[in-house]
Amino acid sequence: MIGGHYLYFLRHNLESRLLGRKRPLVAGVKLTHRCNLRCRACPFWKLGGRDMSWAVARRVLDELYDAGVRLLIFEGGEPFLWHDGAYRLADLVSEAKQRFFCVGVTTNGTLPIEVDADIVWVSVDGLAETHNRNRGPTFERVMSNIAASSHPKIFANVTINRLNWQEMPELVRFLMGRVKGITIQFYYPYEGTEDLSLSREQRRRVLEELIELKRAGYPLVDSVPALKALQDNSWHCHPWLIANVEPDGTVNYGCYLKNRAEVHCEQCGFAAHVELSLAYDWNLAAIATGRKVFGFR
Repeated sequence: MIGGHYLYFLRHNLESRLLGRKRPLVAGVKLTHRCNLRCRACPFWKLGGRDMSWAVARRVLDELYDAGVRLLIFEGGEPFLWHDGAYRLADLVSEAKQRFFCVGVTTNGTLPIEVDADIVWVSVDGLAETHNRNRGPTFERVMSNIAASSHPKIFANVTINRLNWQEMPELVRFLMGRVKGITIQFYYPYEGTEDLSLSREQRRRVLEELIELKRAGYPLVDSVPALKALQDNSWHCHPWLIANVEPDGTVNYGCYLKNRAEVHCEQCGFAAHVELSLAYDWNLAAIATGRKVFGFR
């Protein structure tokens, strides 16, 4: 089966280059905008609306698979809050694992982290005081839930912003041994929170520190080429590799920000998009990162 994964990715790449078949590989599915937190940096909990229904979710999974997606991530809001009658997140994960090569979940970590996804990302916004400034007094609960979880592959995902960038080296050292890996992204300036964005010089400084920590053996998962590319947004983006789904079942093909916010590519800090585009362009370090994240050997 693992060999089949690689053959699929190779065929996907060659068909896009030679035949012009531009199909997505990765999809994020927002099951709900509901959340039990009110993070200042997040625009989605403010949107309201109904949760995705079980029937719509199954239709969306089929559509994404048919479109070419093989790596799927359930998001929110807070996806652990999602339900439709007796159906819960675990049921959707089970459905998704019947279709996709790898299924992930992103969570704020305030609820028990027990789910049969292949990988779970927990949002950590800094050390205790900084994290709590954005997310409320949740840091200790999140750390306790990570420690108590039986899940074998929990990553911390850190959104770097003006509140936490200076403590990133200390945070990486703190998280070492508590999670299997650490991924990063930079805060995108959604309307009303532009003050959380870093200057270009601040971004370069923190990325240089992260590259040094990665080379020293700390569990930063993002590849060095991706971290370097983020210093001045120098990569060639292939947005068509991505699909994103809203709770009403609308599927957007392309950039994560499509139909969500104004798109300013020069301010992009979505490291996962960087990594995916680099891997498509045959960057070996980015490909190795994909193998590590999604579990292919």
